[in-house]
Amino acid sequence: PEFGAVILAGGRATRLARIDEPGLEVAGRTLLATVVEACQGAGADRIVVVGSERPRLSVRFVREDPAGAGPFAALRRGLAELAALSDPESGDQVAVLAADLPFLRAAHLGRLIEAAEGHTGAVLVDDEGRGQWLTGCWHRRRLTDAAERYDGSSLRGLMTPLEPAYLRIEPAAGEPPPWLDCDTGADLARARSWPVTGAGR
Repeated sequence: PEFGAVILAGGRATRLARIDEPGLEVAGRTLLATVVEACQGAGADRIVVVGSERPRLSVRFVREDPAGAGPFAALRRGLAELAALSDPESGDQVAVLAADLPFLRAAHLGRLIEAAEGHTGAVLVDDEGRGQWLTGCWHRRRLTDAAERYDGSSLRGLMTPLEPAYLRIEPAAGEPPPWLDCDTGADLARARSWPVTGAGR
């Protein structure tokens, strides 16, 4: 099915000393470029990045208002921009992703798209069974409608009532998990410790 993507790349990276988190490199590529490449490889025809513009990436960049207002504000801004690029009558899907997923690949997004069929959406779960709200795929119009009605500020509060499917992907031996994000220095060090051959390049 046709799908677009909203990538949230405007966080303050408070647990990484406020450095440019999406611009960090793992296995020779920036975190944001890796997520964009996964979306393109899975067939996304519209990609909106909510965050600072980066001229080397051919995607649409926007900012939440005000900048730094949090992930829910960023998601609403990204969904609004994606709607402007989409057929208003289409029932397409949207991948909602963090910008700091060094091991996310097109194949993982393909499985999320399949898992979302017949549901409002689907999200990955980690090795402890927790839903990863910024690694998911959703029916775009249903998620947009829910976001417009929601009066809270957390993604979990928005998405849990939509009863998404939960997808667990077991990495092959020696391969890194697709849900691993780089929120902290320890996360980044762990990601950089994986051999390039095990990163699914």
